[in-house]
Parts: sequence; C-alpha cells; structure tokens
Amino acid sequence: MTKQLKNMKPVDTGSLVDKVEVRLLAFFKENNLKPGDAIPKELDFAESLGVSRTVVREALLRLRTLGLVESKKHRGMILKQPDIINNFERIMDPTLLGEDTLKQLFELRLILEMGMADFLFENRTQKDMDELEEIVAAEEATDTGKIRFTLDKEIAFHGKLYQMSNNSTLQKFQNLLLPVFDYVYLKETKNTDLDGYHFSGGKFISHRMLFENLKVGTPETFRNAMRRHLEPHFDHAFKSNSK
Repeated sequence: MTKQLKNMKPVDTGSLVDKVEVRLLAFFKENNLKPGDAIPKELDFAESLGVSRTVVREALLRLRTLGLVESKKHRGMILKQPDIINNFERIMDPTLLGEDTLKQLFELRLILEMGMADFLFENRTQKDMDELEEIVAAEEATDTGKIRFTLDKEIAFHGKLYQMSNNSTLQKFQNLLLPVFDYVYLKETKNTDLDGYHFSGGKFISHRMLFENLKVGTPETFRNAMRRHLEPHFDHAFKSNSK
C-alpha cells in the first residue's frame, strides 16, 4: 500500500483540506479500492502529499462524515460503502432549506411517482393488492365527498405504492422526503381550491380509480391515471416556475 503512495504528488497551498479531500478520493479510485479495503495511515498520506497530519485528518473526517471511511479496531481506517440516504437525512429539515429547494424536492416526488408504474406492475403481489384495497376502503369509510386530500390518507396510499415498487432505496427516499412533503403539501393545499379545480379529464382520479387501474390496466394507463391524480400539484409547480 505504501508503494502506491509514491505516485501521489504534493498539493499546492491554499484550501489545503479541500485539495487533500479531492486527492484522497482520486487515490481510492486510481487504486480501485473497494468497501472493506484498508487505506494508508494519516502520517503516510501527510508525507506523500507534503501537508501536515492535521490537514489529512480533517480531510478524512469529512469523508467519514459522508460515510466513505471508518475506523476499525486493529485495522485502522477502511473504505466504506456510504449510506446516501442517511447523508441526505441529516439536512432534510424544511426549516433549514430554502423555498426553491423545498419546491424542487416536492417536484422530485412527483417525478418518482410517475416513474414507478412499470415496477409496480412487475412486483405487485396479491397480498400487496389486498393491503392497498384495505387502505382505499378505510379512506372511503370516512369520505366526505370532497376532493381535498387528507395528508395521512395520501401518505398511506402512496407510501404503499413505494413499498410495492420493491426498491428499498426508493422507499427510504420516500420516507426521507416526508417532512418536505408535509411542509410543501400543506402549504400548497391550503392555497388551492381543489373542489373548484378544473381537471383536464373532466373528473378527479381517486385512489380507488388508481387501485382499479393497477388491477386491470397497464403501466401506461396507470401512468396516465397517476398524472391526472396529481394534476393539481403539477399545475401548481408549473405556475410557480413561470413566475
């Protein structure tokens, strides 16, 4: 491992920690290191790069914060497979994010739900369909006849769809976006008269209709139905973009 360090060139001065961080990432890539592989010691890196050990330590600390490296007893520092969702989760607080970021994250949710149709049809099971129908039935039992979405019912139905996609990263991302979804969704629906909204297809596509489409339709018909179901949100997003 120390022989490999001979190929590393010293960095110039100015923003040393940033440059060392970039150089470390390049070293991992150039040497084809994989999660679980040991990496050189701080002192070895410092000598090869011509910087202080303190600079290397701070650069490694950044990488540790990102989940790229970790310390192992009796092994020292090793490369680690980062948990991307966990890294996002640390900053996913609506009160800390700007309005533009919140809006784009909400739009990302719309994009994800439009793109999951094929996976739903491929991975659906009878058990999933039974559970989804129970969610719809419970929603209909308290139906007021109005279109206005109830947040807990939206989360229950759409959350089940994410689970049915059988993609664990997508499920984690949906959970990650919930605080942002709550924040933007409540703000949006508060200022939108959904019962007076003119749907392009002439009527609102309910969760029941989406469920029935998932039973007998195709990925394409489901995508179209989901687009109409989410139409007020798309419309609100597009109007905001044009301002």
